[in-house]
Amino acid sequence: MRVLIAAVGKDRGSPTEELCQTYFKRLPWPVELKEVELKGNRAASAMRVEEGKALLKAIPEGAYVIALDGRGEPLSSEALAVRLKRLQDEGTKAVAFVIGGAEGLDPEILKAARLRLSLGAMTWPHLLARAMLAEQLYRAASIIAGHPYHRG
Repeated sequence: MRVLIAAVGKDRGSPTEELCQTYFKRLPWPVELKEVELKGNRAASAMRVEEGKALLKAIPEGAYVIALDGRGEPLSSEALAVRLKRLQDEGTKAVAFVIGGAEGLDPEILKAARLRLSLGAMTWPHLLARAMLAEQLYRAASIIAGHPYHRG
């Protein structure tokens, strides 16, 4: 199973990019980060629609889509691990996590998502959400492998 993270915005040499890469290298699944960046000024609704189209284009056909959404389901680390293990065991070829921009996710992304995942009730910067997702993916892989990292 491969993991794709489709995200709005470019992360260039920041501490969060370094942190993400550290976790990605530890994962048993290949991870690809596809960054979408649109230029120019647009109304918020137009920006969200255009970002949504670009994000949908980045998702491989047949991928199990998980949208990071503050109104989504708040899974525990263990529940996320169970879900990923089940997908892996079912032969899912790709899991795509989608992180929107400042205007949120376009409704088309939310329709395509099989799961809307919340990282909690607080609002997080989008680059930090990437790092938090990367850590939770590593934590899920550790739980699946029976490694003690996930405790504490």
